Amino acid sequence: MLSMNKLKLMIVGMVLLSSSVFAQQKPYYTQYILNQYILNPALTGIENYTDLKLSYRNQWTNIPGSPQTMYMTVHAPIGKQDYKTTPTSYEPMGNNSIGNDWFEENVTSPSHHGLGLSIINDKTGYISRFSVSGSYAYHKGMSPKTTLSVGFQAGFSSVTVDRSKIDWGNTSMDPNDPAIGYATGELKKSMPELGVGLWLYSHDFFVGTSILNIVPSKAKFVKNNKYGTYLVPHTFVTGGYRIPMSGGLTFLPSVLIQWVNPEPIQVHANMKLQYEDKLWFGGSYRYTDKLGGFAIMTGINVSNSLNIGYAYDFANNSRLRGYQGNTHEIIVGFLLGNKFREICPRCSW
Repeated sequence: MLSMNKLKLMIVGMVLLSSSVFAQQKPYYTQYILNQYILNPALTGIENYTDLKLSYRNQWTNIPGSPQTMYMTVHAPIGKQDYKTTPTSYEPMGNNSIGNDWFEENVTSPSHHGLGLSIINDKTGYISRFSVSGSYAYHKGMSPKTTLSVGFQAGFSSVTVDRSKIDWGNTSMDPNDPAIGYATGELKKSMPELGVGLWLYSHDFFVGTSILNIVPSKAKFVKNNKYGTYLVPHTFVTGGYRIPMSGGLTFLPSVLIQWVNPEPIQVHANMKLQYEDKLWFGGSYRYTDKLGGFAIMTGINVSNSLNIGYAYDFANNSRLRGYQGNTHEIIVGFLLGNKFREICPRCSW
């Protein structure tokens, strides 16, 4: 017999994991503000250097089979000649390059291209999804201080079900799920993945939108069977504003609106307070009917080639908080070929 606490844990886990796996195929990223390229291919090549990021997220640690996400992204500009202060480059030897002087002197970068690559491994229980995609973007100056970029993403996703890890419970009958049949071991299904995005940015703001999984598809593991996992389009709309303050501080509020049919719209509100190019602290609130919650974030720019960010999430529902456990997310960024010796990102923030 199961204890009452264990039974409650299983029920909560099934509800949360089903929401995560079947309603939204793209993972959650608390620190998306540090790497918006993961959600929008239009940011490909936005900086003056090759931007490499590694991330690990461990969500709801108290729940067996809880989501775990790892990714690597890398993107770089192509044909970008930039020898002045721009939205994505500062004076090579300047200090506190996000100060008031930079805001006043800032001008757009020359038009250029960008190429990128993302590799994502997202696992929840006995279901995992491995994705690889390449991206291209073109950045065009629209005014002396505003640039518009358009980006495209193409790749594939492989959905794997490890039937050997499914706990069927105590039953005298041969366990069977119509969606996967009686097969043993791992079942795999690969599908193409396409995305498109727009990004309008300047020295003090950004506005963007993207659609990932443009072409709906279905991970169907049994022939002539109507059951399976649907992969549906994900729509993102985001915006943010940079506000210089005294004492070397910069305030960066932003918002992300996310819609995955047939789920309700999710709203992510973020605030980031940065001290020069050295340290930053932030908070995030996610509003949704099922998985709402808060997060605290912090980070440090170790040098002009390395930065680290960390986030801790917790539910705003006290009854869920005791069962979900902790959620941790870490991002490590590398600035490769950073000839301007920039310390923090210029436009993706």
